[in-house]
Amino acid sequence: MKRILSIVLLLLVFGCKENSEKQKPAIDKPVKVDATKDVNSATANITKVFETHGLKQWKNQRTLSFTIPKPNAAETHTIDLYTRKEKIETSDWATGSNGKDIWLLDPKGNYKGDPIFYHNLMFYFFSMPFVMADKGIHFSETEDLVFEGKSYPGVHVSFSDNVGISSKDEYYLHYDSDTFKMAWLGYTVTYRSGEKSNDVKWIHYNDWNEISKMKLPNSISWYTSDGRKINELSKTVKFENVQISEKVKSDDFYAIPENAKVVPRTK
Repeated sequence: MKRILSIVLLLLVFGCKENSEKQKPAIDKPVKVDATKDVNSATANITKVFETHGLKQWKNQRTLSFTIPKPNAAETHTIDLYTRKEKIETSDWATGSNGKDIWLLDPKGNYKGDPIFYHNLMFYFFSMPFVMADKGIHFSETEDLVFEGKSYPGVHVSFSDNVGISSKDEYYLHYDSDTFKMAWLGYTVTYRSGEKSNDVKWIHYNDWNEISKMKLPNSISWYTSDGRKINELSKTVKFENVQISEKVKSDDFYAIPENAKVVPRTK
């Protein structure tokens, strides 16, 4: 009799346990996701371009400097790659950003440009395609660009609102399908107008130098164009004395110099 009671009790216990398990909400097991299936072709292709140019090495760097030779006075650009603080120096004037304000030191009145528009501008062109890996950037497909009978696949690049000075700017990055090296950059300028533009300007990237496993340009060339039809060479900008380092410069280096003026960010 005791044995029968023990068996009955065991059946009741296991029966209750089974019912309680059935009443518990199901817990989803971790599902392995093949990320490549969720990445569109534009993102996948520009990722290959990033890898070809050495994005992994780029992310370890902190300070970039280069010199742009010019007839009147060569410009030396120094940029903090994390904060985008900047200092541009010539024998006649200097401008830069301390991370908050853009300043101009121009005792002789020789500077003829717009310091706000020029802030990070040549750095941005020089640092292609790496700067396209910044946050708040979106990629989509675009038609091929054809130059001298060769087709260059491309990626359309747009920005989230409030990213950069002109978030309505658009870029078209085209690459060599054989090597995945960047070949062309198309861009629009909306600064000060606040309106999107259909006027695309084109830069040819075909002069690369390898530094510490990163492909960086020796020069870039602007071409005249009619829409996506590339015409003639317009001008070439050279980059000399390129230096890139994991070391950070002090805040004093980017600080507003004595007698420099803060440039108002008005439109």
